[in-house]
Amino acid sequence: MIIVMKSSCTDTEIENVLKRLEEFHLKGHLSRGVERTVIGVVGEVAKQPEVAQMLERLEGVEDIIPIGKPYKLSSREFQPYETTVRVGDVTIGNGELVIMAGPCAVESETQTLDSARAVKAAGATIFRGGAFKPSTSPYSFRGLGEDGLKILAAARAETGLPIITEVLSPRDVETVARYSDILQVGTRNMQNFALLDEVGQVNKPVMLKRGMSATIQEWLLSAEYILSQGNRQLMLCERGIRTFETYTRNTMDISAIPVIHKVSHLPIIADPSHGTGKWYLVTPLALAAVAAGADGLIIEVHPTPDYALKDGAQSLTFDNFGRLMAQVHALALALGHKVASSEGQVTKK
Repeated sequence: MIIVMKSSCTDTEIENVLKRLEEFHLKGHLSRGVERTVIGVVGEVAKQPEVAQMLERLEGVEDIIPIGKPYKLSSREFQPYETTVRVGDVTIGNGELVIMAGPCAVESETQTLDSARAVKAAGATIFRGGAFKPSTSPYSFRGLGEDGLKILAAARAETGLPIITEVLSPRDVETVARYSDILQVGTRNMQNFALLDEVGQVNKPVMLKRGMSATIQEWLLSAEYILSQGNRQLMLCERGIRTFETYTRNTMDISAIPVIHKVSHLPIIADPSHGTGKWYLVTPLALAAVAAGADGLIIEVHPTPDYALKDGAQSLTFDNFGRLMAQVHALALALGHKVASSEGQVTKK
């Protein structure tokens, strides 16, 4: 349920509503918008039909609205305006297109720094790179761990680009948060609820990737875990889902982008690299995602993809990434969109 407060309500009246919810063993999440203040109620409301009637009688309460969807805090019913996520000088979700780019895995300091310089020069706003890597096989490269995080921090120090990197385990959240600017929860961990609870308690932005076989509702319910712990700096990432098709690594669900914008207030990033698994499909799917309204792209870029330790087949070379960026700018201009620059300013080409 959502409690809509009167426009003239006082802080004391809001506090009284929150205290009353606690008496019913419910949790209230306050959302102050430009036009209205609402309190999202989380808990077993359905089992307490008398709660709504009692809350309606409190001072400052204008209306009680039931929510039919199982996800509450991530729904547009709870928050009609867009969530924006601030990372340094970069804002995600405010209508500007944000580009995140870099290698799948941190392999060496030279490889990482070269990549950071190249993607920044091409116009990327955030640098991506994996220090902890999930692998289907235990014998595949699984990342450099904290040494990789230190290399990413060095790339940020030189280029000024904020860092996004994946966290795999609840025990590593504190360490990854110490080095990174955005914590990424990967597809295999979308329903690792212990991890979701942990990143929900960190004061850092989080990007939650869609599970490889997850429905949109399951994805948003996973987002609910993070939001319910108090972390509102959350964005989603569509990275393709597993279907019967075997030609591509995954099937990129472009329709998920406008669907998320319809049912949720959270920003959505598109990952055409994992969405296809083939480098020559990255550009067309990236452009399709921009046209569909994605708030950003996350692209895998490597100086020598043929020698990459992870996901070389879906990684762009520096030159190919530069060509992609030129096309992204051209499409954004045609659509009347803006692309954020690596200095945090907005540029048009």
